[in-house]
Amino acid sequence: MDKYEKVKKIGEGSFGKAILVKSKDDGHQYVIKEIGISGMSSKERQESRKEVAVLASMSHPNIVQYKESFEEGGCLYIVMDYCEGGDLLKKINSQKGVLFSEEQILDWFVQICLALKHVHDRKILHRDIKSQNIFLTKDGTVQLGDFGIARVLNRYAHCCLNSPAVFH
Repeated sequence: MDKYEKVKKIGEGSFGKAILVKSKDDGHQYVIKEIGISGMSSKERQESRKEVAVLASMSHPNIVQYKESFEEGGCLYIVMDYCEGGDLLKKINSQKGVLFSEEQILDWFVQICLALKHVHDRKILHRDIKSQNIFLTKDGTVQLGDFGIARVLNRYAHCCLNSPAVFH
């Protein structure tokens, strides 16, 4: 964490928290996902490291960009680009009942679809698509983030979530 200066906590989930930081090297702002791994089982630690591998393999304009990761003091830190526009839930709530234009909704929908196509082409399921995991950059680009429960599928994997689904 020596390379980063904490700005503020911007979120908290079941496995950790998200912290807005500023790089001491280049002055850019990033989000660091801090995951406490000291109390985890070895299987949970392996899952956390798998999230890092999944993030590192993603490179697409509609997916939050991974920068680096490191382990320190019983925590796993994942450094990602910061989306200044916040998440889609906050954007929806800030409208105070005013509807978005159909054009805006379709633009966001297409960007989300492009992100999912990139993910699915790599045999990865996100499994937590929701407005809190869809982020906006300052120019309004949509980026899919938080691959915390993503699963890399085997070549012949069969998956049953809420309803039966087979992936070929």
